[in-house]
Amino acid sequence: MKKASIVIEYCPKCHWLLRAAYMAQEFLTTFESELKEVTLQPSEVNGSYRIMIDGKTIFDRKEYGGFPEIKELKQMIRDVVSPGKSLGHADTKPHHSDEDN
Repeated sequence: MKKASIVIEYCPKCHWLLRAAYMAQEFLTTFESELKEVTLQPSEVNGSYRIMIDGKTIFDRKEYGGFPEIKELKQMIRDVVSPGKSLGHADTKPHHSDEDN
């Protein structure tokens, strides 16, 4: 099975390098057997923050309207690189439901 390559493109003027590095660490830890690499790439576009898997954008901060929680990003990545993989606690849904009423 071919391992996926992730590129995190971040805006250096927005000081998002630490955020990108944190996300890269989380992705590499969670998907260590599914990923070939995670590359951090400074963007030339102000305010840009995108995550791409094998050249396909799976997250764009401007389209999303901000930054999601890391567990949401892990779910997006999992759905591409390993759809059957359990993310443990990061897969849990909110504890409230209609059955509670």
